[in-house]
Amino acid sequence: MAIYLTKESKVLVQGMTGGEGMKHTRRMLAAGTNVVGGVNPRKAARTVDFDDRALPVFGSVAEGIHATGADVTVVFVPPAFAKAAVVEAADAGIGLAVVITEGIPVHDSVAFHAYAKSKGTRIIGPNCPGLITPGQSNAGIIPSDITKPGRIGLVSKSGTLTYQLMYELRDIGFSTCVGIGGDPVVGTTHIDCLAAFQDDPDTELIVLIGEIGGDAEERAAAYIRDHVTKPVVGYIAGFTAPEGRTMGHAGAIVSGSSGTAQAKKEALEAVGVSVGSTPTETAKLVLARLEEQR
Repeated sequence: MAIYLTKESKVLVQGMTGGEGMKHTRRMLAAGTNVVGGVNPRKAARTVDFDDRALPVFGSVAEGIHATGADVTVVFVPPAFAKAAVVEAADAGIGLAVVITEGIPVHDSVAFHAYAKSKGTRIIGPNCPGLITPGQSNAGIIPSDITKPGRIGLVSKSGTLTYQLMYELRDIGFSTCVGIGGDPVVGTTHIDCLAAFQDDPDTELIVLIGEIGGDAEERAAAYIRDHVTKPVVGYIAGFTAPEGRTMGHAGAIVSGSSGTAQAKKEALEAVGVSVGSTPTETAKLVLARLEEQR
């Protein structure tokens, strides 16, 4: 089992013919992802060779869906065109849009998230590494060779910390790892993933990675208290962030004690979540909680 992405998923890549799109399409194919084509109106009807496989380029997402039955799109288009790309995918009826692009204006993200929701399209991102179901499919830029299929579900704001925890726990493996992105507005939240992992019979434990800024982790803690029965282990990035300093991640807005790493840690621990002080300690807590389940 997995959440959102399986070996049956048929993946389009919007922006496949660009530099990043080409590089990561090749990596997704190597991971076993069923990439069925790309989308670029200026290069429609061409094919692109990826080692031993040639993929068609479609003029629109709708054309790609009609020809291949695609149900997932990965968006590698520049920020100025991301809103139009997501709206096009939603209009075409895509089920899942994974928006890798960073630097998208917040008002564009607000607009396309609302539009996609009205059309029944789930958004992951923007400014995210995507998601991977190890051994089945990889939609985005997460390295596929640092872990294996297993029993842990992971949801994270941070791409880098997603990779680190995957590597630290590679001997156990993961059901699905979802990088939701760190922008102020994201389509799929910690809570969405917690609910999906709770319902997934093959996910035994959930790892939640948050970071300073906003109140997403506090809201996740309330959801865990009321709805999650599986063990949850957490890590919050940003304990060493200096007070009064502007920080890089777009979602990292701290006001007083609200949004600090300590406040988030306390909220999670209050509902039974074990919270590590470093990624390595977090991995050790996961191993301890899994041992308790036996």
